[in-house]
Amino acid sequence: MAIRILLLTGWMLLGLGAAVAHWFGPGVDGRKFDAVALHVSAAEKAAAAEDYTEAVEEYDAALKELPEGRTAEGRKLRLEKAKAQMLAQQLTEAHDDLRALVDEMSADLAADAKVLADARSAQANSQYYSTWLMRLEGLGRDEWEPEIESARQTYRLLVEGATKRGDTAAAAKHREDLEASIRLARMELSELQGLNLPKQCKGCCSCKGRKPSKAKVPAKQNDVRGAGGAPPIDDSGH
Repeated sequence: MAIRILLLTGWMLLGLGAAVAHWFGPGVDGRKFDAVALHVSAAEKAAAAEDYTEAVEEYDAALKELPEGRTAEGRKLRLEKAKAQMLAQQLTEAHDDLRALVDEMSADLAADAKVLADARSAQANSQYYSTWLMRLEGLGRDEWEPEIESARQTYRLLVEGATKRGDTAAAAKHREDLEASIRLARMELSELQGLNLPKQCKGCCSCKGRKPSKAKVPAKQNDVRGAGGAPPIDDSGH
């Protein structure tokens, strides 16, 4: 089953700039508010222009300006930064940051459930792409299988959660992710080599710190999305 083509920048942007005022409310240092808002706006503009490296830098700057005690807002910014990292050829960094964010939020009963679900989805996506690279590098099943199995379990959890909430669109999207993770685990290496590298994998190093061997990837490749080889990255697209 073909995976739908997604609007990547739409996935990244949660309209954080417009939400900054709501986050902070009255009584917060106006200068810090202005600084965070400016950096978030710049990050969104950079992402819209597909300058994801700049977007990462702006989200990082916004985090540094964020007043102390704004844990929930900081988590949202960290999530958006990690999403931008995956598109800025910083997959390893995104993988690590998302793991830390999900672990932190999972241990916090007061954590925003929607943000946690989004973070889990992004973490599973990072594991999916890490698995892709590890397989292309020729790493053994014992090394890459834990990554894709963790992603599969997360996608299944997200399907169940969305189904319970009655969110059929999200359930369908996560089910598509789940099916893609199963296909990746079952796919023959020769078949994987015949697919285009996802945008998130190009130029990246894997979790082992080595770039995938170009010799293993044929010059002519099929479109990965048309082949159903990559999970959706967001809730938007066509």
